[in-house]
Amino acid sequence: MKKITVLAYATILSSVASTQGFAHSTFVNDNATAESSFVAALQVPHGCEGGLATTEVQVQLPEGFISAKPQPKAGWELEISKGNYQKTYSNHGQEIKDGPVEFRWKNGNLPDEFYDTFVFQGKISGVEAGTDLPFKVKQLCGDKGTVVWDQIAENGADPHSLANPAPVLKIAAKAEHGGGHDHGAATAAPAAHGEHGVHGDHAADHAAVKAGDLELTGAFSKAMLPGQPVGGGFVTIVNSGSADDKLVSATSGAAGRVELHEMAMQGDVMKMRKLDDGIAVPAGETVELKPGGLHFMFFEVKKPFAEGDQVPVTLTFEKAGKVDVTLSVQSAKPGQASEHKHN
Repeated sequence: MKKITVLAYATILSSVASTQGFAHSTFVNDNATAESSFVAALQVPHGCEGGLATTEVQVQLPEGFISAKPQPKAGWELEISKGNYQKTYSNHGQEIKDGPVEFRWKNGNLPDEFYDTFVFQGKISGVEAGTDLPFKVKQLCGDKGTVVWDQIAENGADPHSLANPAPVLKIAAKAEHGGGHDHGAATAAPAAHGEHGVHGDHAADHAAVKAGDLELTGAFSKAMLPGQPVGGGFVTIVNSGSADDKLVSATSGAAGRVELHEMAMQGDVMKMRKLDDGIAVPAGETVELKPGGLHFMFFEVKKPFAEGDQVPVTLTFEKAGKVDVTLSVQSAKPGQASEHKHN
């Protein structure tokens, strides 16, 4: 059996008695449907006592919120802790026994005078309609303060009577309708012809793009959620030359900003970080940007990428210079995207 990794923190107990007068951490929309996918936007309304800025937000995912994925935030590192579920679930015909159990946005800076949202998605499964699904949340303010939202009201009690109530989703019964398959918000609707470039023309999906000794193939992205401002990009880079090169930046007219990122597993914790020094492309080697590893991240996306779209990206290399590639947007549904077996 897979062992859940528990990351221990020194308990920082700056007095939080005064937090009863603060606004609570809550979800923007706390109404969810049983056996459906849900996008949760957690509002963090203030820092710690004394006006300290929030530097880390931790969210514990409750049993029954499965196959979850967090949305990256510019300026924050992201950690995903994985572990075993208490029971086995079914998701798109697959048995799910384990998955993410905690998200941590770290090393950011949210001043006390501002609020922000931390977004993640998952499927609500095995949770009885009419109940509340609580998510325990912790804010850290450097090493000087902590605010914990982890109190759970007893059945019938008013959560607002608690000093530090955990944010909850109110679970409603799923409406009966034809079709039978729930893909929730996991896939955006296809865009109209012409959005993000040429729609429906897959001739260039797998065409190689050459620049000096570099050859780029298999560029793709995944369909995004409606309203989602962040997306990922992937490509395979072959350096057939005798000199090392480096991918130093990326830009796209489809997004306000593009960053180079890396995701890596450390035990049962997946960490994502921005690569300010770029991505090395050694001589004679192949570097694969793929889900769960090296990738580029689109922020402030103007319109969510939809399956079938073509997204233009300009990659800048240290030696090869600027290279234009087109990303084919593939399905976000598990097992239905032709992602060259990356995932």
